[in-house]
Amino acid sequence: MNIRRIGAVARKEIIHVVRDWRSMSMAISIPLFQLILFGWALTLDVDRVPLAIWDQSNTPESREFVAEFASSRYFSVREAPSHYDRIERAIDERAAVLAMVVPEDFARRIAAGQPCDVQILADGSDSNTATIALGYAEMAAYNYSQRVMIKAARRVGAKPISVPVSVDTRVWFNEEMESKNNIVPGIIAVIMSMIAALLTSLTIAREWERGTMEQLASTPVRGAELVLGKLVPYFGLGMVNMVLAVLLGKFAFAVPLRGSVTLLFFAAALFLFVALAQGILISIVTRNQLLATQGALLTTFLPAFLLSGFAFAISNMPRPLQILTYIVPSRYFVTLMKSIYMKGVGLEVLGREILLLAAFCAVLIFLSILFFKKKLR
Repeated sequence: MNIRRIGAVARKEIIHVVRDWRSMSMAISIPLFQLILFGWALTLDVDRVPLAIWDQSNTPESREFVAEFASSRYFSVREAPSHYDRIERAIDERAAVLAMVVPEDFARRIAAGQPCDVQILADGSDSNTATIALGYAEMAAYNYSQRVMIKAARRVGAKPISVPVSVDTRVWFNEEMESKNNIVPGIIAVIMSMIAALLTSLTIAREWERGTMEQLASTPVRGAELVLGKLVPYFGLGMVNMVLAVLLGKFAFAVPLRGSVTLLFFAAALFLFVALAQGILISIVTRNQLLATQGALLTTFLPAFLLSGFAFAISNMPRPLQILTYIVPSRYFVTLMKSIYMKGVGLEVLGREILLLAAFCAVLIFLSILFFKKKLR
């Protein structure tokens, strides 16, 4: 393997990239646009849940109970219906996700120390939001019940009943429970996977379609030198994208970076080689730019988005899909990004993921060299 020939191929590809300034600008701007779009639009936070309240009691006690919901940051009272038909319409129109009906005898039952059932209706078309919102409602009702019990005990001079078990919760790594701190590092991995593969998926296929492969076939450049030479310029372009993405996450989204910056970019460089080699392999196998583009999207974006643990927890997937995720390189890079960003851990914890990415890189480059033939068909 000759370093000078690899450099010559890299120089040729750099000249092509620089001359095609439109493609180069899109290769830089599209990932940033995607990061901004996903970072702001994609959120797992369930706040300000639209709530409709029908207070049939309309007493000081019921208004105090309603205030427990209205004052919470998790609810936004949008409707005050006076009939079930109006509640049904509010849920149908998505004006309300939850609807609460306070019974007429609410105050009487509370004063008598009797249990009182409050009806909560939820829009189950979005099961995740409904489940979380119902949890918020149960907590608000529990807080109100605790205050009522304490007041009743004080009125009769009794000692308030203490709760047998008290849970002291502490959240590590993402204290504010903001989904952007989890989404931004993960979406950087997804975008890098897709863009890197797309950049190189056209390189070899373009040479075949334009007829320039015949010229390369007549040179002493070997397959390995051609493959590695074509990786170099796109690796530099990918690292520029990575730097811009990290800066955008820091200053636009205020996502904390607790771990080593050096380890972050080392892991990114390793994963970038994996994604670029994957694109090169697709380009070699297809020899067609359209097929290469479709193949790159199919084998990078969808697995990275669905099977990497970014959007959905791998532990919740069916067992066959869990096994399939082990051959998705972005699974390990998503783990690296989230762990370095939020947990601040190092190689003592992430060494396995680094070694697996290195193995993927070696295998994909080996397959690219193995399948590449300078012979004309």
